[in-house]
Amino acid sequence: MRFIRINEDWRKKQIIDFMKKIKSFKTISIALLIGIVGCVKNQDSEETYSKAELPEDNGFVSIFDGKTLDGWEGDADIWRVEDGFLVGELTPESNLESNTFLIWKGGEPENFELKTDFKITIDGNSGINYRSDRLENIPFALRGYQADIDGKNTYTGQNYEERKRTTLAYRGQGTTINPQEPPGEIRDFVEKNAWRGLELTEELGDRDSLRMLIRSEDWNQMHLVIEGNVLKHYVNGVLMSVVTDKDQINRETKGLLGLQVHVGPPMKVMFKNIELKSL
Repeated sequence: MRFIRINEDWRKKQIIDFMKKIKSFKTISIALLIGIVGCVKNQDSEETYSKAELPEDNGFVSIFDGKTLDGWEGDADIWRVEDGFLVGELTPESNLESNTFLIWKGGEPENFELKTDFKITIDGNSGINYRSDRLENIPFALRGYQADIDGKNTYTGQNYEERKRTTLAYRGQGTTINPQEPPGEIRDFVEKNAWRGLELTEELGDRDSLRMLIRSEDWNQMHLVIEGNVLKHYVNGVLMSVVTDKDQINRETKGLLGLQVHVGPPMKVMFKNIELKSL
């Protein structure tokens, strides 16, 4: 009788262990199923998010067709289209007496973003002017804000106001531009090629360290974000300078766009992928 009792107890134990294993297997199976469904849903969510981050129409419009100078005007001895690039060049035979610009004829942007890739030779001096106006007595000359570009990358990214208040922010600076009292001739308020009302309000980074992010004699991207009285210059996605212009007497709220070739030694500057977006 004792043997039978032990045998029955052993059977009961085996049945209970078996049921526990079945229950455990069901739990694992359900967990795996939930995990698989969750992964599928998560993949769907990630795909949706990626599409939302990369809209087909981001608002930028090309203003250079890569083939002609249609929509632009400038000195034909300086500017041309070559291999899909917009090229400005000074040769040893060039007789350029003052800075010259290739001026966009499509309007006078007020609040906007501008993106373009640029490449410049080591001795080159160029820039992108915006919210600018023409000089009456010099052909293809502009006066106004400029995103500076030079081959040695000494000034690339800074905000220099051509033929007006000169330097408004060096690379690595966030500045506020204050008016001068009493108002007078602009040149009276310029010291050491910088506006006397330049107030340093923010350090964006070390000037030389930021320079290392700009490729020499290679392609870089300039991105301007111009809205209200705040003017931001980015190079290769890095903020190089930002100006808050509080000088209501001398600041401009809209104007012409232009690409510069600066007086100097032989040089070559090239632009491509020039895109504009209104804000």
